[in-house]
Amino acid sequence: MSTVTGSPGAYAQALQGCWELTRREDHSESGELKEDPGLGPDPVGLLIYHASGHFSAQFMRRDRSREASPAPDPGRSGHNNTRSVGGYDAYFGRYTVDEAAHTVTQILEGALAPDNVGVVVTRKMEVDGDVLTLRLPTTDASGASIVRTLQWRRCPPQDPGQSAT
Repeated sequence: MSTVTGSPGAYAQALQGCWELTRREDHSESGELKEDPGLGPDPVGLLIYHASGHFSAQFMRRDRSREASPAPDPGRSGHNNTRSVGGYDAYFGRYTVDEAAHTVTQILEGALAPDNVGVVVTRKMEVDGDVLTLRLPTTDASGASIVRTLQWRRCPPQDPGQSAT
């Protein structure tokens, strides 16, 4: 596995930047669409991969005015996955890219859910221009196997005349 620092390969270079979540779907082994009770059917998200090998990810239930469904087991994250708290999930750390396998592995140095600190997760990645697709086998809150697909769009540059507030 090659690190992102130094001379990154094509996948590592394409991954670098800021990404906005456009789609997040979980499917059962039979192909049935499953809803995440913590983040809902259409969460918002922001993902940043820096050339230094650091990353940050945040997800939020689009309508947090509704009470987020509690996880059935609040002390347990899904395999190869993290857990939201109150309709929000956030974590950061370091990442590496395996150019041959087209995967990104994230080492969570900090996380909103304490049980996610130190977790290592791996995602299959595809970058097509300004679209990043991440896929990962995981489990839902009940322990059933699912495949999660996250689709991201590269953040557009901010208009210099626009305020950041």
